[in-house]
Amino acid sequence: MNVGLIDYGRGNLRSVEKALQRVGAAVTCLNDPLGIEQQDALVLPGVGSFGDAMLNLQERGLVPALQEWLKSDRPFLGICLGYQLLFESGEESPGISGLGFLPGTVVRFPKNVGKVPHMGWNSVIPAGEKGRAWFQNLDAAPYFYHVHSYYPEQVAEEDVACRTEYGFPFVSGISRGNVHAFQFHPEKSQENGLKLLSNFMSLCRTPASSPLS
Repeated sequence: MNVGLIDYGRGNLRSVEKALQRVGAAVTCLNDPLGIEQQDALVLPGVGSFGDAMLNLQERGLVPALQEWLKSDRPFLGICLGYQLLFESGEESPGISGLGFLPGTVVRFPKNVGKVPHMGWNSVIPAGEKGRAWFQNLDAAPYFYHVHSYYPEQVAEEDVACRTEYGFPFVSGISRGNVHAFQFHPEKSQENGLKLLSNFMSLCRTPASSPLS
């Protein structure tokens, strides 16, 4: 499977590339829209700020191409900041629009949760049929590596793939059609992360209308 890894200068690119290759993907790093149409799936990783990331995507002409890909319901995986960018806006960067695939705003954890950013290993609870598809061959509450200060405030229940507890349960993964994204880092999560990426490859080969969607 040909997987396009979006390079906008803000992703943990090499680690994600190596992890995808380990589960059988032929990975091409893309820093402009050229070559996107030749891919079977796209992966959008990311670290850093919401606004900085969107500006970099805009400068490289990637925003319209990504929005068209998402609108067309083609296989897509967002990781960490790449998950947050799917929403309309981010509290961190007022006035800067996200990709707008999902409604809502990404907000900062309240002070009463404890240390922010939320950093380190934490268990993830699959949600519903989508969660079962994503986390097959994993424990009931597998651990993944998280590093983030923000989370999506409101997510439609039908889009929820999993939740993580940090002071309160927040949505740490979504799945809508062929578009999927997670707040945590599968590329930093050892065997659990590789199993999740392998499941992504399987889901990409399965029509969204199937029981695995």
